[in-house]
Amino acid sequence: MAESAESSKDYFVTTVTEDHDITCWGCGLRLLLSSYAPVFKCGWCGAITNQNVNKPENKWLWGRRLRDRCFVIVLFVFILFVICGGIWAVYPVVFSISYTLGIVNSILTVILAATTVSAFCLSAFRCAGTPPTVLWGSYPDVGKGDLENYTFCHYCSKPKSPRAHHCRSCGTCVLDMDHHCPFIGNCVGASNHRHFIAFLFAAVSSTIYVSIMSMYAALHIWPPVNFTSIRHWNGFNSHIATQAFKEIILAFASSAVQLSARGLILVYLFISSVSLQIGLTVLLWQQLSYIYEGKTYIGHLSSQGSGGDQIEEKDCQNILRFFGCSYSISKYFPSLRNSNKRHTK
Repeated sequence: MAESAESSKDYFVTTVTEDHDITCWGCGLRLLLSSYAPVFKCGWCGAITNQNVNKPENKWLWGRRLRDRCFVIVLFVFILFVICGGIWAVYPVVFSISYTLGIVNSILTVILAATTVSAFCLSAFRCAGTPPTVLWGSYPDVGKGDLENYTFCHYCSKPKSPRAHHCRSCGTCVLDMDHHCPFIGNCVGASNHRHFIAFLFAAVSSTIYVSIMSMYAALHIWPPVNFTSIRHWNGFNSHIATQAFKEIILAFASSAVQLSARGLILVYLFISSVSLQIGLTVLLWQQLSYIYEGKTYIGHLSSQGSGGDQIEEKDCQNILRFFGCSYSISKYFPSLRNSNKRHTK
């Protein structure tokens, strides 16, 4: 009896409820949880499992893709219209003023047009970023820590790395995703983020140049403006200033009626280019600000949702590293070379 009592102390029998017996999707090992946990992390492979997520239905994917294709076609046609319309409207006027100015304008136009179109095509038609392929689901193949902080994408039915995000418009996971841009019909991610920034730089430079040249050419072909009523005014006060402003607007409007088709195209190019450069400049500044802070737009939203507990390292080194010139530039600046900050997304 003493031996049986002593031997019973070496064994413990307990019951495990089905709710607490969970299989890790990453390595296939069965995990015993002390209590029900909607989100837990495997101690072997490091994969994170969220039991509250149901497999969603990817509805209206075709509609979002059709919308993106329409945006791309409209934007590409507009770019071609600005290039062709600018050539047709500006070149005769510029060459009539100065042959040298016409040659310089031709060279700059070709450079800006080629840069803008090529950057647009690279950002629109290049893959935004494919997450790395990893082994998962089987314990012998998955080593310890191989899926550290990986989650399971229920849209793609495969592992999703911590740096990846699923885009419901593209229907796939994108590595280092910044945002989905409908105007290029593609996500902005690890593979085309630089091309997207280059497209913004080229587009802003092109719109500034188009606005300057269209205004310059329009002033040379604008019909004479009659300011006869303003010449007879004496003195200056608020009432006279208001009347003068109205007279100037009416004088330009009456002269604009006599504009030729070339003049109307120049006016449209000036208004549209100024409007575009304002919006593109704001977007470019926002993108560079996030790169300077070392994060993406989605990372910025995530940090706001988490209450801003994560402190990002702001440094110009992030911008240099983003454009791939960390070594060649940093060796000339000791302060940048000694910095150990990284561009994290």
